[in-house]
Amino acid sequence: MIPQAIAPPAPDLFLPLPFQVTGVRRETLDTITLRLRPPDGSAFSFRPGQFNMLYLFGIGEVPISISGVHPRTRDLEHTVRAVGHVTRALARLRKGHVVGVRGPFGHGWPLEEAQGQDILILAGGIGLAPLRPALQYLLAHRSDYEQIVLLYGSRTPADLLYQLELERWRGRLDLHVFVTVDRGDEAWRGHIGVVTTLLPLAERLLDLRRAFVLMCGPEVMMRVAARELEDRGVLPERIFLSLERNMKCAVGFCGHCQFGPLFICRDGPVFPLPRVRPLLEVREL
Repeated sequence: MIPQAIAPPAPDLFLPLPFQVTGVRRETLDTITLRLRPPDGSAFSFRPGQFNMLYLFGIGEVPISISGVHPRTRDLEHTVRAVGHVTRALARLRKGHVVGVRGPFGHGWPLEEAQGQDILILAGGIGLAPLRPALQYLLAHRSDYEQIVLLYGSRTPADLLYQLELERWRGRLDLHVFVTVDRGDEAWRGHIGVVTTLLPLAERLLDLRRAFVLMCGPEVMMRVAARELEDRGVLPERIFLSLERNMKCAVGFCGHCQFGPLFICRDGPVFPLPRVRPLLEVREL
């Protein structure tokens, strides 16, 4: 099933359902993609850009962006970087294990609003994960959009996500993909530099003044990219960012993810730039 533009409300926001792990794919040294199937075997409806709470019984729960659906089985996919107690445990899961899933939560990318427009996707590092279902949706509804350009940056070639899929995307005639790394290795023959150095390539292919921009990555990258995009004529209300904070309840009750007057879990994680611009300059504690 293709990600839907609008998802139905979850039947119980606080009750995790047991999803079976149907596959695990190694992306990088510390990152894997879990393939999950609902208990009734049905397709999981969500809006690209939303997240789920993944629960390991006896260990804990973490918010993880939905990174898409498997192209063959249509199972739900979550890309997880092993950086904490729960995510390291998630990275040890194998086929047949069970994960508790709550969701989907949050507001997603404005894909319906962007119909008929050029789309520029900027991703940094693991920030490609929450953008991947948006790209899946755009390609499944390709005739509804004009030019689509993906700019993806990572620290090193070994840190690039979805490498086989990147090659397939590059082979499409209706999608333009540019990849860069901060530091290359002996085998790397691509671009070297931060992801914003790819913006001149995007300008040759689409009109930034009428483009919608979907962006996710380290906040310093998004701050710099937002400034450069505005300097190049992109309207701030057409720039959308996916933000990350420490989320616990996922419905705005606990306050862990408060971002000024906003709650990332309830009001985001996707925001238009004007709504969060003043807060982007405030460092996390």
